[in-house]
Parts: sequence; structure tokens; C-alpha cells
Amino acid sequence: MRDDGTFDDHHGLGGSADRSDDTNSTVRSTGSLEPAAPRRFPFGFLRTRFGDAANPLAPRPGRTKLAVATGAVCCLGLLGVSQVGADAVDGSATPAPSEEVAQRAAADAASRGLTRETPAASTPTPAASTPTPVASTANPDTTPATKKPKPKPKPKRIVPVAGLDQDQMDNAKAIVQAGRAMGVPRRGLIIAVATAMQESNLYNYASGVLPESQNYPHQAIGWDHDSVGLFQQRPSSGWGAVRDLMQPAYATRQFLAALVQIPGWQDMALTDAAQAVQVSAFPWAYAQHEWRATEVVDAILS
Repeated sequence: MRDDGTFDDHHGLGGSADRSDDTNSTVRSTGSLEPAAPRRFPFGFLRTRFGDAANPLAPRPGRTKLAVATGAVCCLGLLGVSQVGADAVDGSATPAPSEEVAQRAAADAASRGLTRETPAASTPTPAASTPTPVASTANPDTTPATKKPKPKPKPKRIVPVAGLDQDQMDNAKAIVQAGRAMGVPRRGLIIAVATAMQESNLYNYASGVLPESQNYPHQAIGWDHDSVGLFQQRPSSGWGAVRDLMQPAYATRQFLAALVQIPGWQDMALTDAAQAVQVSAFPWAYAQHEWRATEVVDAILS
């Protein structure tokens, strides 16, 4: 404590060395500032950190810089508060400089890294009209197998009658089916079967004179000129091509087409009707097969 009733400031920024106890402080600046008049306060023993008791408003040497720095910090603080307020009004927060620097550093590191995160591929939404296929979860052991197409039924084989074997019966059946497809009545079918019995014994003949005929399915080989097939028709007489006459159905159609052209053929004797078509050297030979031919046709049509 001093003689004038004031206390020494041992905690001031300048210490005792920068303190003036007897004279008033003055401010030196680029402008002119007159010394301030001393002011007395009731409690003269009090001394502030920025002035003395005699003139508390007068700045003290060494503390002017602190005041200027404090003012600058306050201004910057007000500026920051105003900036934050403006950001709050706009509805967006500005990240702190340190955070922004950290984010940029992280982005740069990611762009230079060897391992980069693969963006998830966007899955297109299927159209409403296109149903999404659903994988079947059924047990394959219990899932019924896809139905296979039914095989075509084999043609029913008719039991041979009238002393014929199966090949003869199949050929007779081919004659009856071809005649029915043409709409020929039953009488015409009997005449056709009886004629084939006489000409080929109901076997499909190839010709030894025509080697070509042997390239097609056949059951026997004959040597009667170029006669081929069930009705021993000759290609040289205009009945047709060899490959066609070797087919029982085609040979039958050729015979019946000629038969139905004969006037009154249905009222004629079987041997006369057959001879009118075949022009055979044995015209009466066909009659002997009439009863057997009738039995065969009835068996096929039944």
C-alpha cells in the first residue's frame, strides 16, 4: 500500500516497470491528443488495470496494445455471429473452415486411392404391363412332368381272311381306303380287289425289266414286260411313272378312275368290268376271285 492510500497493482500486465504513479498518462499517436484533466474519484485508493485512480480513463503504457487487440477480437466475433445469423436465416449452415478442409482432404484421398467404392447399379423398374417372372419353388420331384405329345396310333391291322397272309391283307386294305376316299361304292371296291388278286395275287410287284422299280418298296419281282405294282400297270402304256405305280394307293386310283368311266359298269359282271379296264388275255379269270374279294372287303369295312 502506498502513502496516498492506493494499492500497488502487482498483477498488471506491465508490472511495476510500466506504471507511472506521479504523472498522468498520455496517448501518443499520429494525431494530437491533449493530456486529459485529472479526475478524482471518491475512492482514490482504487486503481484499474487500464488507468490509475487519479485519471481512470487515461490509457496506460503497455496496455494500449491489449485494448486494440481486444477490440479487434470483439469485432471479429461480432462479424462471425452476424455471418452465422445470416446462414441461419437462409436455412443452410456453413461448415467450419476446418471441417471443409478435412472434407476436401478426404475427397482428394478417395480420388487417388486404388480401391474405390463401386456405385450401386440402378435396377430399372419393370413396366406394369409386363409381369415379373417368378422362380418356381416347387419340388422338382413332385412337379408333374410336361406332357409329351401322344404318339400317333399305329394303323389297326385287320386279321387276314379268305386264306390271305398279312401282307396281302394290308394291300387289300390300301385298295379299299383309296376307293372310299374317292367315293367309289362297295361294288367298285370288290371289283378292284378281285382284279388285284388275279394280276399280282395282292403282292406289290417290281419288274426285272425296269431296275428303277426295284428302288421302291416291293414284295416280289415279275418279268411280264414293264408291268409293275398291284394291278401290273405298264408305264409304257401311259398308266403313270414307275415311282407312282409302285405305291398301292396311287395304282388303285388309276384303276378306279378308268372303271368309273365305263358306262353301266355297276350292272356288269365282275369279270367283264375288270376286263374293260385291264384288257387282259384271260378275261374270264377275274370271276374266280369274286367271292374271296367280297369277304375281304366286308372284313375291312366292318
